[in-house]
Amino acid sequence: MVLTFVTLLGLQIDYINVMVKMRNEQFNEAVTRSLYQVSKTLEYEETRQYLEEDVVETAEIVHKYNFAKLSEKYLDIQNNNNPFVEQNRQIQLITDSLNQKVVSPKVYISSGHGVNSILHTSRELQDVLKGRYLYEKALLDEVILNILYQSGTRRLENRLDMKGLNDMLKSELQNNGLNLFFEYEVVDNDKRVIYRNSVEDFDQQDDVYTQILFPNDTPLKLNLLRVHFPTKQSYIYSSVRFMIPSFIFTFILLITFGFTTYIIYRQKRVSEMRNDFINNMTHEFKTPLSTISLAAQMLKDPAVTKNPTLFQHISGVIMDETKRLSFQVEKVLQMSLFDRQKVVLKFKELDMNALIVDVIDKFKLKAEKYGGSIECNLNADNAYVMADEMHITNVVFNLLDNAVKYAKPNEPLLLTVTTWNEANKLNISVMDNGIGIRKENLKKIFERFYRVHTGNVHDVKGFGLGLAYVKKIIEDHNGTISANSEPNIGTKFIITLQITKN
Repeated sequence: MVLTFVTLLGLQIDYINVMVKMRNEQFNEAVTRSLYQVSKTLEYEETRQYLEEDVVETAEIVHKYNFAKLSEKYLDIQNNNNPFVEQNRQIQLITDSLNQKVVSPKVYISSGHGVNSILHTSRELQDVLKGRYLYEKALLDEVILNILYQSGTRRLENRLDMKGLNDMLKSELQNNGLNLFFEYEVVDNDKRVIYRNSVEDFDQQDDVYTQILFPNDTPLKLNLLRVHFPTKQSYIYSSVRFMIPSFIFTFILLITFGFTTYIIYRQKRVSEMRNDFINNMTHEFKTPLSTISLAAQMLKDPAVTKNPTLFQHISGVIMDETKRLSFQVEKVLQMSLFDRQKVVLKFKELDMNALIVDVIDKFKLKAEKYGGSIECNLNADNAYVMADEMHITNVVFNLLDNAVKYAKPNEPLLLTVTTWNEANKLNISVMDNGIGIRKENLKKIFERFYRVHTGNVHDVKGFGLGLAYVKKIIEDHNGTISANSEPNIGTKFIITLQITKN
């Protein structure tokens, strides 16, 4: 299921990337095509303008020339000594010749007869057309050279209509399917910005499209049109917007499935730890109950009642096993503390140095029973804290008892309890030279029901509640507890509590 969800997400992400890349390429191609068409249209418009100006200018020159010729002929007629009627006739002839529309015949056949005359006439007509073509071609070449010369010398501001350029850009972009806001600037050959319709510097922007204006100008006279689309990213990603809900729902399903799997494994681990707890509890309760039952049966024997020493011994066994059973029951009852929101504590001012000495005195016999010893270094000048006496005593006792459980079998146990002050706080450390704890287990030792196994579930007795209980009590006292350990070297627990002002 995880592999399926991850693969599905990967496919969706890959599909979105492909669509975005394709959309971006289409956008770039459309912009490039639009800018090229704008540059081409500008050249056409400028050429048309120059041609119109040249036609008008040529027409004026011809008109002036014809008018001058007419004036000269008129003056010649006035200066002539012919009669007045003759002068009027000459003027009329000149006027008719100027106004007469000369129509050349479509086919001109020279005088003569036969095929040779037709061929000769055809050659003459071809020569006339060729001469006319060469003449008009020379005129066009002259006009084009004049356009190139004038366009290269004119300033860019005089060659462009900025409003017309804006309309032209908008129209070409819409023709290519790009109907979105754009910013542009015109830069001359000296890198000087002639016009810009935005306040932002284009050099600081990404995805700026550049097109050469009038590309047929000389290389030293090239001008640039730069266009930027502020909403390009949103425009491109809008095409894949329909994939976003699918991706989000798939991602939510993946998180939900992962969380569900985590809960399942966590419940499985808690279930295993609770099974271990029940097995350990059964084992721990069975031994003292069996001993008490056997001792009670022996007390029924009349011979035992007649022997005071034996009677006292059996009574002592019953009392010891009862205490042991009570201690185990108390540990089980401590588990109920974790099901409550808040443990009810009875705070009062305690001298932790004195409390630690009292606990060590009671625990010393048990340590000596296992061939161990306890060292006490009470270096704290101020050991007064606000604490619950019963629970804080259980904390110290549990740490000492935990050290005895995990002592090395072939090495005498050495317990060291130290107190010291640091930054208005009281630090208490409990250090042993036991088997130690591996790093992967060290971060779990404060969890409920967790026990560091040594190969056999029952080789070390306990319910896995001691250190979890210790951490909860310390935290309820607004303190902290940490553990440092090295395998085959030992473990050190450090408790930090806030001291009172006195």
